[in-house]
Amino acid sequence: MRRSTLWPTVTALSVVTLALVAAPAAQQEHAGQYSQADITFGMRVYGETCVACHGPDGDAVDGVDFRTGQFRSAGSDFELGAIIRNGIPDTAMVPGDYTESEVTALIAYLRTMGTFDASDVLVGDADRGRALYDGKGDCASCHRIGNEGSRAAPNLTDIGAVRTAGMLADTLVDPSGAMLPINRPVRIVTRDGTLILGRRLNEDTYTVQIISDEERLLSLDKSDLREFTVLTTSSMPSYEETLTEQERADVLAFLLTLRGI
Repeated sequence: MRRSTLWPTVTALSVVTLALVAAPAAQQEHAGQYSQADITFGMRVYGETCVACHGPDGDAVDGVDFRTGQFRSAGSDFELGAIIRNGIPDTAMVPGDYTESEVTALIAYLRTMGTFDASDVLVGDADRGRALYDGKGDCASCHRIGNEGSRAAPNLTDIGAVRTAGMLADTLVDPSGAMLPINRPVRIVTRDGTLILGRRLNEDTYTVQIISDEERLLSLDKSDLREFTVLTTSSMPSYEETLTEQERADVLAFLLTLRGI
């Protein structure tokens, strides 16, 4: 079971009985670099779910040392993620009720635990992040959480469960580069010359469904359109200059708490 607190609770990552003992580097098939945001988030999740069994340095269980970043039963990140989710039968390693973003973060932290310097990390504060979301960031003017905010931009109600910390951190700095194809804005001109700007929700061969900048839900026949252009530049501003690094960390911490109603 998970506690209904800010971060998950299951002590699932007793990734120990994983038979997690140092493995040959040749078995490591994970893809190189990890996002700093994912590593930092993973440190937070580890502190809430794993430290009681494994200790702050990952070496509290005999024969297991997470600081090596290598695991006998998990040569790849995919295998490590499967153990975090499913546990190991007949051992103290129980299944974990984690979101995909939490699994990604735990993998990133475990793989880099031996070289990660927590003293250099800006840990975000979710309460400050919520205040920034509502205030300086003016995010609710475009985004919606639950029943509050605008529908013009993607709904953020469960964004912390469906987007990783690294992806969200990138979006705050470079929204166009991090934008998913389905979220790209569109420019439409109808046959009678009416201009419609909005966000694509769905599209097939013959029709397109959008929500306009005026928050109107529209379903349009492509045969009735003079122009239909999918734009590659996000309407979301970059917060690289308008928010400090600490403020972005705070907003990120808040977004990662959004896991659905």
